[in-house]
Amino acid sequence: MAGFTGKTVIVTGAGSGIGAAIAQRFHDEGANLIVIGRTEDKLRDATKAFDDARVAIHAGDVADPAVGEAAVRLAIDRFGGLDVLVNNAATAMGGDVESTSIEDFDRIMATNVRGYFAMAKAAMPALKKTKGSIVMTSSASGRGGDWGMLAYNISKGAVDNMVRAMALDSGRHGVRVNAVSPSLTATPMAKNLQNEALLAKFMDRIPMRRVGQPDDVAKVVLFLASDAAGFVTGVMIPVDGGVSASNGQPNMRS
Repeated sequence: MAGFTGKTVIVTGAGSGIGAAIAQRFHDEGANLIVIGRTEDKLRDATKAFDDARVAIHAGDVADPAVGEAAVRLAIDRFGGLDVLVNNAATAMGGDVESTSIEDFDRIMATNVRGYFAMAKAAMPALKKTKGSIVMTSSASGRGGDWGMLAYNISKGAVDNMVRAMALDSGRHGVRVNAVSPSLTATPMAKNLQNEALLAKFMDRIPMRRVGQPDDVAKVVLFLASDAAGFVTGVMIPVDGGVSASNGQPNMRS
C-alpha cells in the first residue's frame, strides 16, 4: 500500500463507524485530514489519538453546499491542497412507498445524494490540480433492492450512477472516481440489524459467515485512493463477504 504522507484527505461521516475507520487508516498512512460530521464532539472523540498537526475538524451537514466549500478552503489554507475526497456520510431508514413520507424521503436524499454531489462539486477544482480521487461509500443496496428500504435503495442506486457519470467526466482531468459497496457492517447505523434472528438470516447469505467490520471497508477505500489503483475508475467494489457472488437463489446446503 502506497503511503499518503503529504497528501490531504477529506472524510465525511468521520465521527463513527466506517468513516472513523477510514480516517484512522489515512492517519496511520501519514495523511493530513479534514474530518466532517454533524457532531463536533463525536469527531473530536474519533480523532483524539491523532496527530493534532495533521487533523482539522469541521462540523456540519454535507447537504449544505457551504460545508463542502468551507472544508475545501480549509484543506487548501492549512495543508496546501486536496488529494482525496471520501464521501461517506449517510443515513438510513425503513419503509415502502406508502409508509415513507415525503419529508423522510427528502432527508435520505439530502444526505446520501445531494451531500455527495455538493461535496464533489466543491472538491473537483482542487482535485483537478492534484489529479486526485474521490471514493464514495455506496452499498450492496445500490446494486439491488431490499424489502422495506425504498428511500435508502434509491439513494444508493443514485450513488452508483453518480460514480459512473463523474468518472466519465473527470477522467480526462486525471481525477478518478470509485466506490465501495459494503453489505452488513458492524456500525451504529446498522445496529438494529444485529439481533440474533436477523443475523442468522444474514449468515445464510454471507459466504464468509461473519459481519463486516468498518476496517474491512476502510482498507479497500485506501486502495482505491492510492497509486496502486491509478488506472481504476468508475467502479463499485463489493466489500460484502461474497454476498454479491450469489444469483439470489436460496442456500440449499446445510
